[in-house]
Amino acid sequence: MKAKQVSVFLENKSGRLNEVAQILGEAGINISAFTVADTSDFGVLRLIVSEPEKAYSVLKENQFSARTTDVVLANSPNRPGALSKMLKILNAEGVFIEYLYAFTMNEETAVIVIRPTNIDKCIASLEKNRDALLSNNNYKL
Repeated sequence: MKAKQVSVFLENKSGRLNEVAQILGEAGINISAFTVADTSDFGVLRLIVSEPEKAYSVLKENQFSARTTDVVLANSPNRPGALSKMLKILNAEGVFIEYLYAFTMNEETAVIVIRPTNIDKCIASLEKNRDALLSNNNYKL
């Protein structure tokens, strides 16, 4: 399914990540998943949150450089080979992935956060190949 991700640009300074977590917590926004990519000068914090538009607003109000981005969330079996199978299908369908990250829901299910260059093509490819992905159990978009 299509979802909104919040991206926050952070200076590489002690405490900046905690500031974001504190601001979101005080606003009642739950963080389901996050990843940080960094360079020597700054980092990009990417978040899946309960209320992305509210998160964007409160971060901007607190002088953070933030934006929202569309991503695809796909449930996958949490077992060896499931990610490879999904990526092989997307590659065969010509879906280019800018980046992805994942988090586990429980012992059986993982959620893959995918940022493809073409959201609609990615969703259509996953739906078209649902049966192949279902052979790993628990797949749903």
